[in-house]
Amino acid sequence: MMSLNRYRLKNLVKKKHRAAEKANLLLQRPDRLIGVILIGNNFVNILAASIATIIAVRLWGDAGIAIATTSLTIVILIFAEVTPKTIAALHPEKIAFPAAYILGPLLKLMYPLVFVVNHITNGLLRLCGIDTNNSTEQHLSTEELRTIVHESGSTLPKGKQSMLLGVLELNEVTVEDIMIVRNEIKGIDLDLELDQILDIIIGAEHTLMPVYNSDINKVIGILHLRDLTKLIAGNNLTKTTLVQVIREPYFIPESTPLQMQLFNFQKGNHRLGLVVDEYGDVQGIATLSDILEEIVGELSSVQQQQSNEIHQQDDNSYIIEGTAFIRDINKALNWQLPTDGPKTLNGLITETLEVIPDANICLKVGSYHIETLQIADNQIKSSRLFALELTESKMSD
Repeated sequence: MMSLNRYRLKNLVKKKHRAAEKANLLLQRPDRLIGVILIGNNFVNILAASIATIIAVRLWGDAGIAIATTSLTIVILIFAEVTPKTIAALHPEKIAFPAAYILGPLLKLMYPLVFVVNHITNGLLRLCGIDTNNSTEQHLSTEELRTIVHESGSTLPKGKQSMLLGVLELNEVTVEDIMIVRNEIKGIDLDLELDQILDIIIGAEHTLMPVYNSDINKVIGILHLRDLTKLIAGNNLTKTTLVQVIREPYFIPESTPLQMQLFNFQKGNHRLGLVVDEYGDVQGIATLSDILEEIVGELSSVQQQQSNEIHQQDDNSYIIEGTAFIRDINKALNWQLPTDGPKTLNGLITETLEVIPDANICLKVGSYHIETLQIADNQIKSSRLFALELTESKMSD
């Protein structure tokens, strides 16, 4: 009874499983359940010991006491304790559900004796500072839920496992972790000529684009390309008419957890927000699809190609672009690069070195070897990485 999976039991109760309902009712008062089980158990064991002793004394005299004690201890231990309880622990539902039909009536029949025993034992527990009426209900933490998902095995397909883990991690990941960084933002600068703006719109890979004057910090709104169709159809597209159809910009603090931001997107009917730091400067953009991708993975093959910044080599090393997010690297390669500091590989290397290198160098971060391959514009464009543990195991082989 005590080995039953409480969460599976609750699920069966919701499905109106009769035996599960009876078992669940008994488990709601474990002191009474334990009382009726142990009263019966001890009564049978003591009765068996008394009968065996009487028979042994009549057969072998005083030596029969030792014989009865030894033989009955072995018999009870093997056949009444260890064997049946091991079977019940391994297959609790097969034993507990039929037993619930017997234990229920027994509890009603022996209730006065059970009540007296529980009253005495509860009084002793209160003297020890234990409140039997204050039993806390079991709740699973996020880490425990994550462990359950990991250990679900073949009962839960990998795709569903990944989605559930993504949902559990939403509150641990911030907007800053998934945003498109500032220097990769594709927007419309109104200081450009109209022909140049049209070229940007034609080559746009997304339907939402920020509109600004000369600098992204001077953003004036968000353009939905669908709003341009009437202007283009009526041959009425100018900078002035373009500004008239843009929408109010929506700003997001960079430390906002993804779970909260998903709720904010739904509440405000937004699909794109500009991520700002504590000084109000734009650091990047985050979209609803970025958050959904944390749950379901990449939403299209185009996005998968665009985010393919990790290239495996024949020697099992990886050439990784400096703009690649460390979280994406860890997820793709099952690595443990530190994520509590910089968000990109370029940032991790420069923070470790505390300087932007003038030439390609090698360094070690944790159990990973990093070799810079290309440095330009004060950034590390690409690097070669491999796990030192993997290399050392190969050398030992």
